[in-house]
Parts: sequence; structure tokens; C-alpha cells
Amino acid sequence: MKKILAALITLLFVVPVFCADEAIAKKAKKNQGVDKTQYLNITWWEKYNDPILTDYMQELYEKNHDLKIAAIKVKEGENVVKMSLANELPQVTFDGKLGRVMKGSEQFFGDMMIPDYAQWNYLMPLTASYEIDIWGQNRLKTKSIEKQLDIIKQQERAGYIALTSAFASDYFNLIKTDKLIENQKEIVELQETIAQKTQKKYENGLCTINEVLNEQKFLTSQKEVLNNLLHTQEVLENQLRVYLSDSNKKIARTDCDSLEILSNIPESIDSTAIDKRPDYIQAEDTIKRIGYDVKVAKRDFLPKFLIYGQIGLNAYHWDSMFNRPAQLANAGIMPSFDLFSGGRKMAVLKLRKNQADEAMENYHKTILVSIKEINDSTAQVKTNLRNYNQSAQRAKIENQKYQLMTHKNEIGAASNLEVLYSKQQDLMTKSEETANKVNYLISTIGLYKAVGGQDLYMLSSDSNTKQTDNL
Repeated sequence: MKKILAALITLLFVVPVFCADEAIAKKAKKNQGVDKTQYLNITWWEKYNDPILTDYMQELYEKNHDLKIAAIKVKEGENVVKMSLANELPQVTFDGKLGRVMKGSEQFFGDMMIPDYAQWNYLMPLTASYEIDIWGQNRLKTKSIEKQLDIIKQQERAGYIALTSAFASDYFNLIKTDKLIENQKEIVELQETIAQKTQKKYENGLCTINEVLNEQKFLTSQKEVLNNLLHTQEVLENQLRVYLSDSNKKIARTDCDSLEILSNIPESIDSTAIDKRPDYIQAEDTIKRIGYDVKVAKRDFLPKFLIYGQIGLNAYHWDSMFNRPAQLANAGIMPSFDLFSGGRKMAVLKLRKNQADEAMENYHKTILVSIKEINDSTAQVKTNLRNYNQSAQRAKIENQKYQLMTHKNEIGAASNLEVLYSKQQDLMTKSEETANKVNYLISTIGLYKAVGGQDLYMLSSDSNTKQTDNL
């Protein structure tokens, strides 16, 4: 009989272990092979034809602290899933006991009395318990936690998209600032020369003092612009060093003139592009996770069944510990049902339903916000491209004017001062062209971020209306 009982206990506890182990193995296999470098989307950054930028992206992956923190959070989430899976398994413990009842008062067993009762007791059992998941409640809890892990992974992916986009934007802004500083230094030098020549004109009685003061005033304003640009350059370099986790790193960058304009960016993007956005996927997973929580809350009203059992040794004398009479085995099933919990379970169920309603509203809001961000970013790209084309045309015209003024000066039809004014205006329009060129590149990065880190050239151009009828 004891052999049958022991076999029954083994069957009841070993089979769930094997099933859970298989579930853990499947989950581990699913998580295996996730290459985090794909979050960088290097193929997209290569389209800017800047090897320095793509090298920095790989360095970000290896060194950035925020990305490392995000990876650690994923590992934390994986361990939480393992903890939940462990709760689905039988719990086996060893609770040994070595005790002695000391001599004392008389001990009664019914009408029988033992004077000065004293007794040793040696107990070495393996105690096992397992909650039969009849209603699938524990499995639902694990599924909810697994969905939470999926949300954390999307947060990690969102971190990659946001970080690489921010880095690239600051990198291009630094290139723009370098070029603006180069132009601004030349503008300041020209203005100093203009101010000196105007001073000589005044001394020769060829202009008023107001003209001298105006040129000196303009000189101070241009020096102020240069100071602000130098400050911006230093701030951007420091920010890039933070991204790269190296406070002493020399920030290399490409010359602004070698930057290429991305052509043929879609003028409109199908709203289905939001399906790949991390926040949209998180909103979907949140609805699923809370759906599991609602089911758990409902099944909490049902009875629970706990299997328990012991296999071990129980003896009152050490020399008989391993004899057949000392063998211990017992098993049973214990039903449990809460008759009254003060309304706690109902409150939990209502709370989960409220959270489900909140998640659904957040899902609809996420769709609207996502479409808005894509539309706004698309409009920004188109506007910045038009501005760049206009500024490039204006810079070309201004350069032609400067060439004409230089020619007039050579034939004696224009003064040196007029050539300096024309050269200065030419540099200013070139700075505007530079700013618009880089602003356009940065706006393409904003669009890349808005579509959830997808290659813009792989997106279709269609309607911008998300079908929400079946939500």
C-alpha cells in the first residue's frame, strides 16, 4: 500500500514539473537569438553616407549606459517570468525534526497514564505541495507577466530609437555649428574691416558719425552671434561624449559640405506604419496583459485545490530510523474556498476592469497621437526641403551678385567697401543655406523616429486614416 502511495505522490508532482520545464525551455528558445544590434538599424543610418556616424552608432551600442540599463531591465523582467513559472511548479521542502520531550508531569493517553513521560522523536520527511491549476489561474498570471516582459522589451527598443535619433540629431547640429562658426568668423573679420574703413571715411569727412557707430554696433552683434555658436559647439560636443560614455573623447565629424541630401523621401506615409511603433505595440500588449489580469480576478472566486504529501522517515529511536516501520508516506487533497473576504475580491475585479477600460482609452489615444506625429513629421520634412531649395537658390543669386561686384571693383565701378558688403551678404546667405540643409536632414531623423525606427524608403504612401472600426 505504501509503495502505491509513494508512486501516486511521485506521479502527482513529477508530471507538472516536466510540463513546466518544457514551458520554460520553449520560452528560453523564443528569447534566444534576439540580436539587439538590429535595434540600431544600421542600414538606415548608412543612407546618410557618413561612415563616422555609422561607426558612432556601433560605439553607442557597446558603451552607452542608458542602453545597458535597458538591457538589465529586460533581464530583470525575464527573472520575474521565471519566478512566476516557479509558482506553477510543486513546492518540495525538507523539514527535519530532532526533538525530545523532557521528563516532567504525567502524560495521559485516554485512561492510560505514563508517569515522568520522556521521548525522543526523529522525523526526516520530504514535504511536497502543489496547487492544481484547474481553472488555469496560475497560467494566466504567468501570461500576464510574460506580456509585461514584452512591454519592457518594447521600451528597450524605444530607447534605442530615441537614443540613436537624438545622437544623430546632435551630431548633425554639431556639423552645422562648425560650418556656421567658420562663416561667422569670416563675417566678423569682414565687419572689422568695414568698421575700420568707415572710420577712415569719417575722418576724411566722407560719412557721418552715425554710420561709424552703426558699423561698430553691427560688429558687436556679430561677435555675440559667434560667441553663442562657440558655446553651442561646446555643449553639443559634451552631449555626444555623454552618449558615448567617454568624457575625454575627441568628437570626429564630417565636413558640412560633404553631407548629402536624402532624396525621394515619401511625401505621405500610410498610417499602418504606426504598427511598428514601440508605444503602439506596448498599448496592444497592455490590453492583453490586463485582459489576463481580469480573468485571474474572476477565477479568484472559484475554489482552489491543493495536493500535499510526505515521504520520509519517522522514528522514536535512532537505531530503528531506517527500519521498515519507520517509513512515512501520506498524501491528500485539500480544497479551499473563501466564504467571506470583506468584498476584497469584488473590488479587485472592478479594479482590473477599470484598468482594462483605461488601457483601451490609452490605445485609441496612442493611435491618434502616432498618426499626428507621423503627419507632423512628414510636413516638417517637406517644409524643410522647400526651405533648403529656396535658400540654395538665394545663395546662388547672392554669390552671383558678389561676383558682379568684384568685377565692377576691378574695372573701377565699385569701391572696396561695396565688395566687402557684398561678400558679407554672400556669407550670410550661405549660413542660411547650411542651416536649412542640416535642418532638413534632422527632420528626416524625426520622421524616422515617428514611424518607429523603420526605413522610410520601405514605407508605402497611402491614406493617413487608421481603421479603428474593429477596435
